Amino acid sequence: MMQGLLLGGILGAFAFTACNQPNVQSQSLQASVINSNMTMDTATLGSGCFWCTEAIFQELKGVLKVTSGYSGGHVPNPTYEQVCSKTTGHAEVTQIVFNPEVISFDELLEVFWQTHDPTTPNRQGADEGPQYRSAIFYHNEEQREKAERYKKELDASGAFAAPIVTEISAFKKFYPAEDYHQNFYTNNPNYGYCSYVIRPKLDKFQKVFKDKLRRNNPGH
Repeated sequence: MMQGLLLGGILGAFAFTACNQPNVQSQSLQASVINSNMTMDTATLGSGCFWCTEAIFQELKGVLKVTSGYSGGHVPNPTYEQVCSKTTGHAEVTQIVFNPEVISFDELLEVFWQTHDPTTPNRQGADEGPQYRSAIFYHNEEQREKAERYKKELDASGAFAAPIVTEISAFKKFYPAEDYHQNFYTNNPNYGYCSYVIRPKLDKFQKVFKDKLRRNNPGH
């Protein structure tokens, strides 16, 4: 994997696998306290199982709130079961509210590209289906331009062994996932998937992005 690309980050693709629905009780979404005077922006990204990606983006300083949900499809208010049926067109995504004065959209893209495999159509690891596709749902023209430019530059550089297939589409609608999906890793650290899949991936992420982690700057 090449180095020095995409804001100087080390481009690696961790093999993120998606998750099956567990038999756990529904849990309330953990509220995030956001200062009304704070500068805020929103990003909506799909990179496989939202349990994994939520846990990663919650670690970043400047990220104010991360919500797991569904986007990119044609069925209103879909359930998890409907999305898993592969008939809704929706992808599992995380919607990220962030302070651009602390962390930029460019930096979120850097994390996005490095923490999943953007070269496998409708698949992450052993999990297959359109709900696991790599996707960026841009909220404005600046996000669209940056996403398309980085995708083009990464392809041209040969950073990945295969062409990037990440969908880049205009954001239309976001549907929050069921309560039990929210803050899943935080609420269920001893659940098997969290212990054996999410935790090792977080460890890798924390080593690469240690300068961007929330705990290194408690004020954000």
